[in-house]
Amino acid sequence: MAENEENNLQKPAKTSKQHNVLPIWGNEQTMNLNPLILANIQGSSYFKVHLFKLKTYHEVVDEIYYQVKHLEPWERGSRKTAGQTGMCGGVRGVGAGGIVSTAFCLLYKLYTLRLTRKQVNGLLQHTDSPYIRALGFMYIRYTQPPADLFDWYVDYLDDEEEIDPRAGGGGPTTIGALVRQMLIKLDWFSTLFPRIPVPIQKQIEQKMGEHNRQMSVSKPATVYRGGSGGGTGGGAGAAGYGSSRMEADRREHDDRDRRDYGDIDRYSKDRPAKRDDRDRDRDRDRDRDRERDKDRRDRDRERERERDRRDKHRDRSRERYRQRSRSRDRRYR
Repeated sequence: MAENEENNLQKPAKTSKQHNVLPIWGNEQTMNLNPLILANIQGSSYFKVHLFKLKTYHEVVDEIYYQVKHLEPWERGSRKTAGQTGMCGGVRGVGAGGIVSTAFCLLYKLYTLRLTRKQVNGLLQHTDSPYIRALGFMYIRYTQPPADLFDWYVDYLDDEEEIDPRAGGGGPTTIGALVRQMLIKLDWFSTLFPRIPVPIQKQIEQKMGEHNRQMSVSKPATVYRGGSGGGTGGGAGAAGYGSSRMEADRREHDDRDRRDYGDIDRYSKDRPAKRDDRDRDRDRDRDRDRERDKDRRDRDRERERERDRRDKHRDRSRERYRQRSRSRDRRYR
């Protein structure tokens, strides 16, 4: 027995390698994604042809930098729900499909690589694009246990880097506000995040309240982008980002969903159809088609400009990444 104990003491420790392994929580086949979104990702030529050629973590990160411009699951104007009912109507979390976004295709591509803890932290701390960081936060939200979410996000709750998650723009926010939204809200545009159990959700809100009280001591005049000032130090729930602010966020999100995805059309079957309504629907569809064509032309022009700057920026990006990698390697030794 003593010999076995001595042999065990002589064996080199492997804790650092084990610590770097990131287990997957939930459904490992679907990444906990909505089945409709997953089917559109797996069936898209972008994922099957272009992303299939990318074999390494660094190649996917570069692709995120050049291609991701928003964080919605569907490209703007491609998801039609007007006049549809039942499982194909404007039901949040189900939807009628459309052109799946490059952001979600790349999010699932990251999942197929089975990222390590070090790689996920590399996404969260990336300095070249806020969308690289945002996909890191979304990867955590979809794949990690709800009880661990706050520990992952706590260092970024007050991050002030700007990002616009909406397709077509018009909804600028900060990384900190985005992370808070992922912790307190279940819905994400036209889909849903994995459910957080109620006891864990209460713990998260309590921890957020404590965090905001601590921040209010050091920064009493803190004002979060798009909302009221920081915590007063004694509020209930998530102080500084309190229940009233959370409820306002939910209402604002629901209003945008109804406007963009036709959620209100679920109730159209309760009233008789009128010719004027049909004419308005046709005009609205025609306007959406024009906007989609304009957006496509804008994206093409933007890609051309990006290609002109690509070589110069790629060198700078890789040099920054090598410097951060050396710094993180020293930290994990």
